[in-house]
Amino acid sequence: MRAPLQQIETSGELPQSADAVVIGGGIVGVFAAYYLARRGMKVALVEKGRIGAEQSSRNWGWCRQQNRDARELPMATRSLDLWERFAADTGKDTGFRRCGLLYLSNDEAELAGWARWRDFAKTAGVTTHMLDSIEASERGRATGRTWKGGVFSPTDGTADPSRAAPAVAHAILMLGGSVHQNCAARGVETEGGRLSAVVTESGTIRTKLAVLAGGAWASSFCHQFGFRFPQASVRSSILSVSPGAEGLPDALHTARISATRRGDGGYTLAISGRGRVDVTPQQLRFSSQFLPMFLKRWRSLAPGGLQGVRSGHETLQRWRLDRPTPMERMRILDPVPDRATIRLTFARALELLPALRKTTISAAWAGYIDSTPDGVPAIGEIDPVPGLFLAAGFSGHGFGIGPGAGHLVADLVTGSEPIVDPTSYDPRRFDASVWGKVADF
Repeated sequence: MRAPLQQIETSGELPQSADAVVIGGGIVGVFAAYYLARRGMKVALVEKGRIGAEQSSRNWGWCRQQNRDARELPMATRSLDLWERFAADTGKDTGFRRCGLLYLSNDEAELAGWARWRDFAKTAGVTTHMLDSIEASERGRATGRTWKGGVFSPTDGTADPSRAAPAVAHAILMLGGSVHQNCAARGVETEGGRLSAVVTESGTIRTKLAVLAGGAWASSFCHQFGFRFPQASVRSSILSVSPGAEGLPDALHTARISATRRGDGGYTLAISGRGRVDVTPQQLRFSSQFLPMFLKRWRSLAPGGLQGVRSGHETLQRWRLDRPTPMERMRILDPVPDRATIRLTFARALELLPALRKTTISAAWAGYIDSTPDGVPAIGEIDPVPGLFLAAGFSGHGFGIGPGAGHLVADLVTGSEPIVDPTSYDPRRFDASVWGKVADF
């Protein structure tokens, strides 16, 4: 593991039965299990590796409304409240703070786009402040530059990717649920056309309800029972630096570099949207559906290598439930970061923020950002297996909206009034074209 992550001890022997089983211990999976457990359900969460070890600990930690696609904005808004409420209800610290997010730009078109989003956000009750040159340059004084303008979103914030998912897992245990690490779910069983069990490497859990929150593995899992879920991953590389830089914004975005203060006083540094596309059988299978996304983002993407094939998360292989699966051979997706991107990121950061010259690189890592063709997550019941609910394809947005997504999943599983309108997240929408529907983010 290159990305920092708090290690936790979890449950031992699997239960023979559960009211609900959650497959996947990332931020969405743990919050789904948490909200199910809060409703008095006997919940078992199974994770093939470690809690939060994949993309949930490898992101920036931003919890934002700013520049969200209209389909995700309601969930983003509710998630901010839920981040705060979680800490109040459990006493567990995810590192969440409404520190505000600062965007700076010298590009008139970019500023105009932010202004249009500000006008839209007003209709949804979201406050965001456009900054003129004087205000932007003052808030961005750590750069030592003059800026044409910017945005400050005061109610947005950040949480700590290294401890958020483990903190929620602890809360599940406090509520009487069980959490099982190094326990891969291999598949599901049905009776009478409905879900009847989740089969894991450590045994079978009888249940009538389950949630598949498998991140980058979700599509290959769905493939096992004939559900076509278009999903493709991009390898993104970021780094962290040691403490020592003073006077920097807590969270800053520019076109060249983005920086986020970490819980230890250091910073996470990244180039927004930049990534490498590692070829996989699954990418080839869904290539036509991802064409609109690629045409919109091709300037930020570069060809990758064979890491994706070796990792096995986007295989078209069918596996047996009584034999080891690709998930057991690759417990944690830990791709090698793109060294050229790491060098470029650090060089740009030192140029933009001179205070970072007092720091050194403390870690560098990569992660697979699992995307859908329109960049909006898939949340809903899977038609071929009634009782099984999908929550995947968060397209790099899952950490910030994790609490809202988990709450919505729990609502759908229990038949409760949904926290937000689930229509936009229906997995069946991929039966139609996404031309003209790719998210702006």
